[in-house]
Amino acid sequence: MGAYRIAVYGTLKAGRSNHHYMANARYLGEDWFSDIVLYDLGPYPGARREPSNGIRVEVYAVDEATFGEVDALEGYRPEAPDDGLYHRRLVSTRHGMAWLYLYNHSVEGCPRLDAGDWGATPEEHSVQERS
Repeated sequence: MGAYRIAVYGTLKAGRSNHHYMANARYLGEDWFSDIVLYDLGPYPGARREPSNGIRVEVYAVDEATFGEVDALEGYRPEAPDDGLYHRRLVSTRHGMAWLYLYNHSVEGCPRLDAGDWGATPEEHSVQERS
C-alpha cells in the first residue's frame, strides 16, 4: 500500500465530491505550494504552474489501482501526457515526492485563485490567508 503519493487540491480532497476515490488511500497531511495557482473551471479546479500566495493541497499515499483510477478521473493520457485534460508532474512536498495534476487547456476567462483552497467559502479564504 502507498506505492505512490499524490497531492490533491480539488474534488479529491476530504469532504469533496470525488473523495471516495481516496477510500483506500492513507492521508499523509497537507502542504502549501507557492508555485501553483488554481483556476475555477466550474465543477472542478485546474492547477497551473504560476507564482501564488500559497495553495493548500492534501497529500495521500495510494496503491497502484487507486493511482490508475485517479489518472482516469483526471483525463491523464500516459501515451500523450500533454494532450489529456491534465498531465502530472512530480513535486516535492513535506511528505516526500508526490504527483500533482496540472491542467492542460486554456484557462482564459476562468477565475484565478492564488491563495487558499478551491471551493472554500470567502470566510474560509480569509482564515486560510491569515494562517
